[in-house]
Amino acid sequence: MSEQQTDETADERPEARLERAVRAAEQALIEFEIAVETFRVEVENFSRLHHQKLGPMYTRLDELDALIAEAKAARTGDPEDLRRARDARSLVMPMPGVDELFHDWMGSDGISDDAGAMLTDQAVRPPERVRPSEEVRRLYRELVRQAHPDLAQDEAERERRDAFIVRVNAAYGRGEEKLLRELAEEWAAGPAVAPAAPSESEELYARLEWLSQRKELLAVVARELEESAIGSMLRMAPDDPDRLLEEIAEQLLAQVSEREAELAVALAAE
Repeated sequence: MSEQQTDETADERPEARLERAVRAAEQALIEFEIAVETFRVEVENFSRLHHQKLGPMYTRLDELDALIAEAKAARTGDPEDLRRARDARSLVMPMPGVDELFHDWMGSDGISDDAGAMLTDQAVRPPERVRPSEEVRRLYRELVRQAHPDLAQDEAERERRDAFIVRVNAAYGRGEEKLLRELAEEWAAGPAVAPAAPSESEELYARLEWLSQRKELLAVVARELEESAIGSMLRMAPDDPDRLLEEIAEQLLAQVSEREAELAVALAAE
């Protein structure tokens, strides 16, 4: 550092250095929020696919476990076996009623395309997935960086940004690239944000404390997402979650075959 730069740094107001620290902390928090929200959407989408693809297999396993336990209890009459049979049966999803069973199958135009395909052994459409593309992710990150509420200088501006970010998050969650582009144009055409005015040191310290608390809360959310069952699964194969679902499906099918064989033996012993 030159002598001139040293003199300039020495002459700089302490509030200016503190303000730079606050701005850096704001940007770091925004990037952290983007990362947490991105992972939250990925977990939510993977959870939806997991339920759609594997839910019936888990239900079948529960039903087979209940049938095996009931067959054993019927054969032995042992109170403990009877209790285990009741417990196993309580885990089985209840049989849906007629209205539930045909929900989304029948409409004003008659039976749905998917229902017709199932009844005629034709291919059924794959479950709808919402996985934001790289372009959608890029648009989302840019919009959040530009319109994040933490960049507001007054309460009215914060409210405007809050409402806008809600719309951005909704569009991102649905993977709507066209809507995100429209929102980007809308933001670009909106009122310009006034440059930050010099802040008093007390306000800057309070701001830093709030940013720190906010980051701690986000860290808790991130940790809960990562440690959740779906989050842990997703982290095992972040680049190819479909393959992970296929592997789990293969394991579940093997378990179903084993349970069916076990049930056949149990019923034959009666």
